[in-house]
Amino acid sequence: MLDRIALILVTIGALNWGSIGLFKFDLVAWLFGGQAAILSRIIYVVIALAGIWCISLLFRENEMVGTVTNDRVE
Repeated sequence: MLDRIALILVTIGALNWGSIGLFKFDLVAWLFGGQAAILSRIIYVVIALAGIWCISLLFRENEMVGTVTNDRVE
């Protein structure tokens, strides 16, 4: 569950960076009162922590426990 939340946050961050790169528009800053606003800074930090968490996904073994394939549990 934590992996999915982290991936969602990283995706939001990537979309925000894309909007900055393409349109010079920071969606997080616009929504929460500018880049220096405390709420914007908290969101930036949470997304950064999610990105750090997602680095661990690169080094994990595939752990597909309890998946159903062709009507049998592996």
